[in-house]
Amino acid sequence: MQSLLRTVAAATLMALISLPVMATDMSDAAEIVERANLASYYSGNDGRSEVRMTITDGQGREQQRQFTILRLNEAPGGRQHFYVAFSRPADVRDTVFMVTKNLDRDDDRWLYLPSLDLVRRISAGDKRTSFVGSHFFYEDVSGRHPGEDTHVLLETTDTHYLIESHPKDASTADFHHYRVSINKQHFLPEKIEYMDASGAVYRTVEALDIQDVEGFPTVMRSRVQDLRSGGQTVMEFGFVAYNLGLPVEVFSERSLRRQPRDWLRRPQ
Repeated sequence: MQSLLRTVAAATLMALISLPVMATDMSDAAEIVERANLASYYSGNDGRSEVRMTITDGQGREQQRQFTILRLNEAPGGRQHFYVAFSRPADVRDTVFMVTKNLDRDDDRWLYLPSLDLVRRISAGDKRTSFVGSHFFYEDVSGRHPGEDTHVLLETTDTHYLIESHPKDASTADFHHYRVSINKQHFLPEKIEYMDASGAVYRTVEALDIQDVEGFPTVMRSRVQDLRSGGQTVMEFGFVAYNLGLPVEVFSERSLRRQPRDWLRRPQ
């Protein structure tokens, strides 16, 4: 009898140990946003992806762009580098967009236009303008600094956090405020709604497909919609790879005119 009781007690203990531990919901909006920023832009030490972009205007006319993105983190959540090299169509081939994200000052942004052999600095005031004719903005590519906004947790559901954010300096934004739905499992934002002063949503950014790549939850398809014009841009990501060992020299101004072809090729 005692042996049976010991067996039952051991089985009960094992069952209790094996029960899933329910994670406590987070309540600090700034902490949630910081985790979302890390999940969205800092996976791995570096990364590479190929992007096919389809731009559709309000009349249904389409344009396409194709480019490769290289990214290097100096530290998680810290200084960071992006290099975007266009390959198609012919009129934008070899155009390069490069960003150095700084924590203590405005980001450095460059655009190389091969048809003019011209390197142009993109000012901080232009970061929320169209990225190569699409509905994405330059700032969407490398991300907005979490510290530029104040954040409030509006709602917590079983699956998502809903955050509302207001710019600290209204002159740096084309929006009055925005709301972000962040998945509690992987902390990737799944939908962002930008609102004007009346509270009307005029622009949305959505993650349409999220997959696991090398252990990192990764957005494989995203869409931005301009609800005023009826236009939209879809980005589809492929050949995504992390932790390639990218050297910082790839992200020098010299690389604007002389592309790092070895790193732009698809990994074998």
